[in-house]
Amino acid sequence: MKKGLKVVTIGGGSSYTPELVEGFIKRHHELPIKELWLVDIEAGKEKLEIVGAMAKRMVKAAGIDCEVHLTLDRREALKDADFVTTQFRVGLMEARMKDEMIPLKYGMIGQETNGAGGMFKAFRTIPVILSIVEDMKELCPNAWLINFTNPAGMVTEAVLRYGEWEKVIGLCNVPIMAVKTESAILEKQEEDLFFKFAGINHLHWHKIYDRDGKDLTREAIDKTYGPDAKPEKMVENIKNMRFIYEQIVQLDMIPCPYHRYYYMTDDMLKEEQHELKTEGTRAQVVKRLEESLFELYKDPNLDYKPKELEQRGGAYYSDAACEIINSIYNNKGTQMVVSTRNKGAINDLSNESAVEVTSLITAHGAEPIHFGSFPPAHRGLLQVMKAMEELTIEAAVTGDYATALQAFTLNPLVQSGDTAKALLDEMLEAHRDYLPQFHQK
Repeated sequence: MKKGLKVVTIGGGSSYTPELVEGFIKRHHELPIKELWLVDIEAGKEKLEIVGAMAKRMVKAAGIDCEVHLTLDRREALKDADFVTTQFRVGLMEARMKDEMIPLKYGMIGQETNGAGGMFKAFRTIPVILSIVEDMKELCPNAWLINFTNPAGMVTEAVLRYGEWEKVIGLCNVPIMAVKTESAILEKQEEDLFFKFAGINHLHWHKIYDRDGKDLTREAIDKTYGPDAKPEKMVENIKNMRFIYEQIVQLDMIPCPYHRYYYMTDDMLKEEQHELKTEGTRAQVVKRLEESLFELYKDPNLDYKPKELEQRGGAYYSDAACEIINSIYNNKGTQMVVSTRNKGAINDLSNESAVEVTSLITAHGAEPIHFGSFPPAHRGLLQVMKAMEELTIEAAVTGDYATALQAFTLNPLVQSGDTAKALLDEMLEAHRDYLPQFHQK
């Protein structure tokens, strides 16, 4: 008989936590979690208390044997944990606002995980995830780390490459939304289709097959991006701008929604500049949404996940994290799209790289399904972006200014030369409090 499990969630005061709790509740018959520890920092204490009280109400209403603990002491929580999930944001929403606004001032894309903003999120986040890994090595050396802190791919690679921690899986909700949206477009059940994803986080492509092995990718492209198609909104945080149909047909794969930043940079930049003047950047929109969510969470009678959470932009993230834990614990072999070590799945990238691919989740982690080689249009962008990621991760770890500048220069969404240097300098100053590795030099 397996013992009850201890799960620790770092960033426990997140607005996503109710979905995580719901996911654990509905799997409790096969995933016996006895302790759920929600961890946050002093600045997140109020949110932790609100969402923690709600988590306790949800568990009580479900009638399951699980104790919810709230703490600001990460080390206390991590001791003897079986699984650790991470969903934190270094610098809170104010840092995201800077990531979005400052690049726009320079006429560049300002986005949470892409361009200069995404790189700065990595600079702030990677030292923290590595410090968590050091605590895990001491306090829970057998635990699995399930990360859905963005940028999820770079965070996962940092843990593998610099944390030297193999028991890590990165997670993103974008592939989940693609499966749901495109199954509906094709008028098929999800379980009757096979989605083959390959690439890196927020830069992947996929193909779709039916039970008979028939390739349905072109049909999905026609129905989604064809001249008569009605665009389907897949994720809340990206403008649903129509891709150029002929380009997607040539790719013969369906791109991630984030490809709009690379395939339609000018149009996306104009849209961001317009939003800045009207409703505000996405961070400002999310901040308002979160405030309304936490008002809902304060209701002492609310003991279930409210529908409004789906507008937050990360729907199904937390539920997928629960399924990864379930599949590892019960050796289920569930097919999921995750960030994991390449191990030869994509021929165009090193075996050591973190890639986002369709994988089987077993007791020994993620087993990536072999993809092979990409054609030139995919391969060129993928290899540039992976090199940029490697430099960004190195800069985050070392605090080396020249490496950060080199990463900026390589990123297709950042202008090079003096403009890149000026943007880098301003963002380093704006985020000074969260970048000691750069400022101690």
